[in-house]
Amino acid sequence: MFEVVIIGAGMAGATLAERFASSGKKVLLIERRRHVEGNCYDEVDANGILIHKYGPHLFHTDDAQVWEYLSRFTPWHLYFHRVKAVIDGKPVPIPFNLNTLREVFPQSTADKLEAALLRTFDYGKKIPILELKKSADADLQFLADFVYEKIFLHYSEKQWGLSPEKISGAVTARVPVFVGRDDRYFNDRFQAMPKFGYTRLVENMLAHKNIKLMLNTDFHEVTALRGEEIFLFGQRFDGQLIYTGQLDELFDKRFGELPYRSIDMQFDSVDAEKFQSAPVVNYPNNYDFTRITEFKQIHPAQSPRTTILREYPQAYVAGVNEPYYPLFTDEARAAYEKYSAELARFKNVTAVGRLAEYRYYDIDDAVKRALDVFDALN
Repeated sequence: MFEVVIIGAGMAGATLAERFASSGKKVLLIERRRHVEGNCYDEVDANGILIHKYGPHLFHTDDAQVWEYLSRFTPWHLYFHRVKAVIDGKPVPIPFNLNTLREVFPQSTADKLEAALLRTFDYGKKIPILELKKSADADLQFLADFVYEKIFLHYSEKQWGLSPEKISGAVTARVPVFVGRDDRYFNDRFQAMPKFGYTRLVENMLAHKNIKLMLNTDFHEVTALRGEEIFLFGQRFDGQLIYTGQLDELFDKRFGELPYRSIDMQFDSVDAEKFQSAPVVNYPNNYDFTRITEFKQIHPAQSPRTTILREYPQAYVAGVNEPYYPLFTDEARAAYEKYSAELARFKNVTAVGRLAEYRYYDIDDAVKRALDVFDALN
């Protein structure tokens, strides 16, 4: 009845479902939640504002293939994301850049630090903070220590529950010092938001006669791996299985639980037209939450009130909260490799996505990975 089974209706799963369905194959898409689009799920709240229920998700990419593919399913509204961080009580632009220098230091100090940056690095370059800390230049060491302490250290400790040195460089590289004056958080060629939201985008992707969607369904109720075979509804299944969830759950956690980080999402309605000076303001110090998002600044809406979200990072506990991020440490990666080796025994099972591959994928990365997997399997 089905030629492809996909577990998880987030962006990666939806992309693969649409591609296989459009190629003429019958697809069964299984999702444990009551809605599609995973952690990118959005909905209009009581204030008439489109909010992201699982935290802000911003679309940006340099990949024309990804942009053109998603543009088949949504119109866009132009959006350049901007973020500020509270340093000594003052919100300033991040990534920390040449404009930020002028906001936090006296002019003479800012001039000296800017000269040191431009003397050492090309204009427009992003330097990971842990790389900058290795500089032999005294001025750059001073700047690195300042940024590390005021922006990076305590935010990372809250977000990950670990010191930055214990976290993979792929994550720490996402917090750079930018040698430039562009205050946009991203510098990608394509930056926009789906005009009617991510949920509508994915619903459009899945509106295909060859896709059967099962919501509110645990994949264990439908599928099973026994020996080196796949079973669907109790019968042997010889088609392709795509898995986008937590890889330890696929194998009933036989090698132990993989560690993830979760977030307690606290939404508030504010009786004001506008709450803060940027769509997202980070709070590296002094607060238990890491950031506040104001969704009206991401999705403009006519409303006398505004909706904000405070994020409180916490440990992931299975069955209690949601896994948002794999924990990117060497020990966690080694644990994942045991499951990856087990997965390799099944020739018709492919893991795709942030949770399944234990990698930090942005939205465009997840879509690109899904498109590449589809090409490889056809």
